[in-house]
Amino acid sequence: MSRGALQPSQQKLAEKLTILNDRGIGMLTRIYNIKKVRISACGDPKAKPSYLIDKNLESAVKFIVRKFPAIETRNNNQQLAQLQKEKSEILKNLALYYFTFVDVMEFKDHVCELLNTIDACQVFFDITVNFDLTKNYLDLVVTYTNLMMLLSRIEERKAIIGLYNYAHEMTHGSSDREYPRLGQMIVDYENPLKKMMEEFVPHGKSLQDALVSLQMVYPRRNLSADQWRNAQLLSLISAPSTMLNPAQSDTMPCEYLSLDTMEKWIVFGFILCHAALNSDPAALSLWKLALQSSSCLCLFRDEVFHIHKSAEDLFVNIRGYNKRVNDIRECKESALSHAGSMHRERRKFLRSALKELATVLADQPGLLGPKALLFFSFILACFLRHIAELIFYMEELRAHVRKYGPVMQRYYVQYLSGFDAVVLNELVQNLSVCPEDESIIMSSFVNTMTSLSVKQVEDGEVFDFRGMRLDWFRLQAYTSVSKASLGLADHRELGKMMNTIIFHTKMVDSLVEMLVETSDLSIFCFYSRAFEKMFQQCLELPSQSRYSISFPLLCTHFMSCTHELCPEERHHIGDRSLSLCNMFLDEMAKQARNLITDICTEQCTLSDQLLPKHCAKTISQAVNKKSKKQTGKKGEPEREKPGVESMRKNRLLVTNLDKLHTALSELCFSINYVPNMMVWEHTFTPREYLTSHLEIRFTKSIVGMTMYNQATQEIAKPSELLTSVRAYMTVLQSIENYVQIDITRVFNNVLLQQTQHLDSHGEPTITSLYTNWYLETLLRQVSNGHIAYFPAMKAFVNLPTENELTFNAEEYSDISEMRSLSELLGPYGMKFLSESLMWHISSQVAELKKLVVDNVEVLTQMRTSFDKPDHMAALFKRLTSVDSVLKRMTIIGVILSFRSLAQEALRDVLSCHIPFLVSSVEDFKDHIPRETDMKVAMNVYELSSAAGLPCEIDPALVVALSSQKSENISPEEEYKIACLLMVFVAVSMPTLASNVMSQYSPAIEGHCNNIHCLAKAINQIAAALFTIHKGSIEDRLKEFLALASSSLLKIGQETDKTTTRNRESVYLLLDMIVQESPFLTMDLLESCFPYVLLRNAYHAVYKQSVSSS
Repeated sequence: MSRGALQPSQQKLAEKLTILNDRGIGMLTRIYNIKKVRISACGDPKAKPSYLIDKNLESAVKFIVRKFPAIETRNNNQQLAQLQKEKSEILKNLALYYFTFVDVMEFKDHVCELLNTIDACQVFFDITVNFDLTKNYLDLVVTYTNLMMLLSRIEERKAIIGLYNYAHEMTHGSSDREYPRLGQMIVDYENPLKKMMEEFVPHGKSLQDALVSLQMVYPRRNLSADQWRNAQLLSLISAPSTMLNPAQSDTMPCEYLSLDTMEKWIVFGFILCHAALNSDPAALSLWKLALQSSSCLCLFRDEVFHIHKSAEDLFVNIRGYNKRVNDIRECKESALSHAGSMHRERRKFLRSALKELATVLADQPGLLGPKALLFFSFILACFLRHIAELIFYMEELRAHVRKYGPVMQRYYVQYLSGFDAVVLNELVQNLSVCPEDESIIMSSFVNTMTSLSVKQVEDGEVFDFRGMRLDWFRLQAYTSVSKASLGLADHRELGKMMNTIIFHTKMVDSLVEMLVETSDLSIFCFYSRAFEKMFQQCLELPSQSRYSISFPLLCTHFMSCTHELCPEERHHIGDRSLSLCNMFLDEMAKQARNLITDICTEQCTLSDQLLPKHCAKTISQAVNKKSKKQTGKKGEPEREKPGVESMRKNRLLVTNLDKLHTALSELCFSINYVPNMMVWEHTFTPREYLTSHLEIRFTKSIVGMTMYNQATQEIAKPSELLTSVRAYMTVLQSIENYVQIDITRVFNNVLLQQTQHLDSHGEPTITSLYTNWYLETLLRQVSNGHIAYFPAMKAFVNLPTENELTFNAEEYSDISEMRSLSELLGPYGMKFLSESLMWHISSQVAELKKLVVDNVEVLTQMRTSFDKPDHMAALFKRLTSVDSVLKRMTIIGVILSFRSLAQEALRDVLSCHIPFLVSSVEDFKDHIPRETDMKVAMNVYELSSAAGLPCEIDPALVVALSSQKSENISPEEEYKIACLLMVFVAVSMPTLASNVMSQYSPAIEGHCNNIHCLAKAINQIAAALFTIHKGSIEDRLKEFLALASSSLLKIGQETDKTTTRNRESVYLLLDMIVQESPFLTMDLLESCFPYVLLRNAYHAVYKQSVSSS
């Protein structure tokens, strides 16, 4: 190409630079994806080509690599024979890799062509004047360099290219047409920087000019923290009088160029045009400053370039470069000694400065307009020089920009139309020479800005200045070539003004893109382990935990690092961003949950100190002190009273609870910072993570606080558990002061699950644990005669026995404990308890029916012979299992008595919580008309029973007994068995008089062997059975009363003292049965059993009680 024939205006430099830079990033992404994801040992093993790891093909692959690029396929059939079978698969599977390398070669060709064109056009470069042209030129050089270096780091590149070409030759009879050039390129670029140093010799002048123009920008930006502090950078309040003045600079776009980018330009640029270091002091100064700032540079993502070692290796073999090599070594020592501390001091400054900036902008978002340059220029300082707090403030500032975007738009729309358009118009008018094409472009700029108005912002109009920015880029290219009619080098003010205008347009239509350009931290996606370690360190430090939300927020950046030329990595990076975000939020919620659990434990301990059982010692000491008794050992420390922990002598005294609350408030600030966040089209809600963990932990804690031990059958008292649960709930309610979560929802979900047999995870609940304990432990001991039900105390009480029980029954069954149980289990849980009790009753009734069937003939005769004493006595002797019937009926009575206690407690609890609803249900139950259908009445009874109200017919018992299905027995036969069961119980009652334990105790209003529970059993069983069989409950109970009174009257005539030992105590059962029954009356009893006998019986048992005491 001859210079004479070259027309610079037709070379489309701006368009080519734009396209090639974008394509270069895309090619870097594809090469990186091949190196890291598809071929790397740490990548996805499924994605790696099988031919590179197949042991059978190993020798063939090694042969191809050894002979690359000239592979003699015809004379080496033996080594390559294994590949013959796989050639079609090789072509298919390696095509993506091969043609990616071909694309790299084509990209290299286009870059070289463009660089030659730029040299031929003698383009003028100055970052402060033609910013876009210079920046894109330097970006292209660095991208090209990075691409060739990254390509040389793919170890399997020769194997892949050689394998593909061999398969192509075996299939098509000839090599791929691109293979010779591609193979040669791979060989030439074994040492890419060395090759490119030779390649860039003709481009040295242009590259040197572009790099040296950084001397006005890079040293000013690369300052120490003290220099920043002295200059009051980032401070809006240091000079209040100038707070509203717009932040201005002659090099506006250079102010938000990242130091990292400039250092890459300088380091790679001067390596490629190293001759400038010997000839230009400004170049040498920039080179040294860059080498002293850090020890490595980011090539692409997590691929790094070690500056000093690589530069030294390159320069040491060049004659006359000993001085440069010494410079490198000196800079290396300086970087290792001072760079770390410099970055540390910068972070310290930025931590306070960004906090101040974020606070001021949150209060006065209007300052985002005039101070936007300040914001975008120093948000870059956090980039890769971070700690959690800096990232947090950066995210806060990003949020301000997104939230108050319209405020900035209003400001800059007015700025563009009211100031920039006027100044640009004056500059254009004062140009001595302005060709027609340039004049048209300039006029379009002025017209575009003049037409802007605030109303467009208010109407929500979408602005798009991309065309204007591209026109300015084109104009830079037209006016920067040699012999241009309008030379930008001679009109620097125009260039600086247009650069400022371009920045202002970006503040109107490209805020999101500016945020990505200046504060994107997607690079953390490729440093997962370091990222996770930083997060863990942040979480472990209470002072830093409030900034932990910045880590999941950073996951929203990750998708911005993808490129359209490599769509296959979108899923890989998207999945990584989702998994990391999920992990971070989950860990934050776990940490908060653990802190809350620790606080709950402390509060439960404090609450436990207030339990009544702990006041016994205090009362004992007070009583002994009053009576002047000396108890306890001398010198024994006095027990601390509850509440001592709240007494502080010094504000500086910090308890463990204080530390926990402080840590929790810090962490909850982080969880509550954002309501939700979008990561790869997935919405994450941090508060829901906390809610979920609190539900799981609350569930486990409630069950754990029961302290149920299956081996020893120990369990916490319901009242103590209720106290602990309330303390736990009080702490959880206080969480609403820290985080906007619905803690009531947590309570509802958890406590409602605890009222069921199993929770949502299939684990036992407190309902199942307490139901099991009361049935299998407490009531079983009642059946064994170790515990008795005392009606006067409305509790079960331990009886003195040889083997003492491990628990005190009264402490688990008195009114307060049953109310506590009702509070914990609720109506649903108490219903489950009732159903479990009824299941046990139904099994006892089933056994009773078998005993009735065994004695059916005798009982049938006894039913009609109750007025024939002699015949009845003879028949009674023929009965079997009389004691078993009474024992089973007593067990039923005990279970029903326990249920009665539970129902009464439930009614008391519900009357406190929902008094109006309970009174309505009670009123409904009390006014059921007698003629009401039984099904309707049972529905009302079921409702009443759920509210804890006593019913004439127990619906739960009816359901339990109805479920018993006897095979081959007709309904009439079932009814007969039910009638005979009542007969069996009635005629068996006199045998109770001979039992020593049947003595009635007025103090407990019952019998020590629990036979007083027979009254409840007889009434409830009769009511349930005859409801099921549609018989008359009243008639059957009258029949029972007649048989029972007749049988008991007979023992009045007995003379055997053993048989009649507790005759009077047994007489009282008749009175209890009538008192308990809603179907029997005292008049009816008087007609069967003289009241005088009952009166005398009461007199006798009370007299006996007094004499025995």
